[in-house]
Amino acid sequence: MEKHVAFAAVQPKNGTVTIPAQVRREFGLDKPGAQVEIIVRDGEIVLVPHLAVRVDETWFWSKEWQAKEREVDEELAAGRRTRHETSADFLAHLDRLDEATDEA
Repeated sequence: MEKHVAFAAVQPKNGTVTIPAQVRREFGLDKPGAQVEIIVRDGEIVLVPHLAVRVDETWFWSKEWQAKEREVDEELAAGRRTRHETSADFLAHLDRLDEATDEA
């Protein structure tokens, strides 16, 4: 899908182009470490957003998910874990956990 958003002026001294705020927010370019790849294609300049963390992976870095990661790290450090000899054993264990959750 193509949509016209705005025109941007190019600063002649250093070539700076300001991307409109709504576009920066939409593509996560307002986040630390965000960069724009510049591609020249068929007489056009194409800007491709690149983030330190891909947009589809930001869930992992949310406060809630990171709290869960720390909880798991603490459990592992305390030696609380279950080992399974086979993948079938592991899947059976998950089924038992599901059943216990359904009963609660």
